[in-house]
Amino acid sequence: MRDAAELASAAATDIRYLAEVVLTCDDDFSVIQRGAVDVSTHGRIAWVGPAADAPSTDAPVVDLGGLLMPGLVNTHAHTPMTLVRGAGDGLPLMDWLTEVMWPREGLLRSDDAWWGMTLGTVEMLRSGITTSCEMYAFEHAVMDAARAAGIRLVMCPGVIATLDADASGSVSRRVDDVAAVYDAEHDPSGLTTVGFAPHSAYDLGIDACAEIAAAARERDALLHIHLAETRTEGDALSAAHSGASVPRLLADAGVFEGRVLAAHGVWLDDDDMDLCAAAGVAVAHCPISNMKLGSGVARVPEMIERGITVSLATDGPASNDSLDLWEEVKVAALLARVASLDPTLLGAQQVISMATRKGAEALGLHTGVLAPGRWADMIRLDIDDVAFVPVTAPAELIAHLAWCGGSRHVSDVWVGGERVVAGRVCLSVDESRARYEVQRRAQRLAKESGT
Repeated sequence: MRDAAELASAAATDIRYLAEVVLTCDDDFSVIQRGAVDVSTHGRIAWVGPAADAPSTDAPVVDLGGLLMPGLVNTHAHTPMTLVRGAGDGLPLMDWLTEVMWPREGLLRSDDAWWGMTLGTVEMLRSGITTSCEMYAFEHAVMDAARAAGIRLVMCPGVIATLDADASGSVSRRVDDVAAVYDAEHDPSGLTTVGFAPHSAYDLGIDACAEIAAAARERDALLHIHLAETRTEGDALSAAHSGASVPRLLADAGVFEGRVLAAHGVWLDDDDMDLCAAAGVAVAHCPISNMKLGSGVARVPEMIERGITVSLATDGPASNDSLDLWEEVKVAALLARVASLDPTLLGAQQVISMATRKGAEALGLHTGVLAPGRWADMIRLDIDDVAFVPVTAPAELIAHLAWCGGSRHVSDVWVGGERVVAGRVCLSVDESRARYEVQRRAQRLAKESGT
């Protein structure tokens, strides 16, 4: 079987895009002035480089101008929570979950989740997010909404004890259901891949997490779990196991033996980080959510020093509250610098990589880089703007992108070569209808839950 690079090079070029600047986000962080990107009929990149060096083609040529770069990769979200955005503002995490979020979410129907995902996907696509890793229930509705909108999705159906455990406390039935979703829906050649998502060790316990992890390993599937988000969430588990940390308990139970993506990781200590590094556990860093909920400051520079793959994520639209990864790019770097009193940490190039290439690595996807064989998940930014002046060297352009750039500059978006945003308008979703549906459904949830 040929790999993605061979398929792309063998396929005919469907279209060539020219741009004033092409930012590849590869290992060398190449900045190509007056660049070209060829997209194959398979929706993958066939060629990228200076326009003057591009191979001859009979394909249409579109001169976009502006800056062309990989789409952003959001590695941890609960996007259908657009339905509860703004509710419970100001509460600590556990009070927020138990007093507001879970009572409203407990009333959700499948069609509610579909509309919540649809509206959130509009927001993500318009801000340049082309891939989202979703931890949520109603997985079929979420997948259907994502496919209709044209976003790349890593669907990790959630397993939560309060919702999924039977009378004996077992979650085996839900695990079987998730395994069936994986077997039916996981499609690395398409837009949807599937993982497993135990909510957390403090919710499910170690044994249930280990059971879910074993099911994921059988399929080489991603295991996505909340880990060390708040300072005290693991206290009860640790106390019951002679003071061992939750990451240690999970590692000893074999949970870290497969492909694991941990959300947050705010309160990982040195030993915990060493465990994660040795096991290849990646981290989805959610700086704005962590700040909004008062969870703390993740030790991202120390994680990276240990070789941990750290990506960026928005978390849900009820704990952030926006689905704009550009905000995470800037805040992640600034938060690391102010927490350490060191302005040299997380430079512009590094933090943009966390939102693109590192996100793809964390999810195991062929995206996040403009290179032959990768999916043609791309965004165009309008750099004819005061935020991008002056530029006297490529490093300044990258700095402007990290510190001044944002969703307001994203004009066009492609996922798998398909244009889903043009001129800042989402082509795949009726945005006004989505806003209407989410508004009226959110009002019902608030009224029926009494929160």
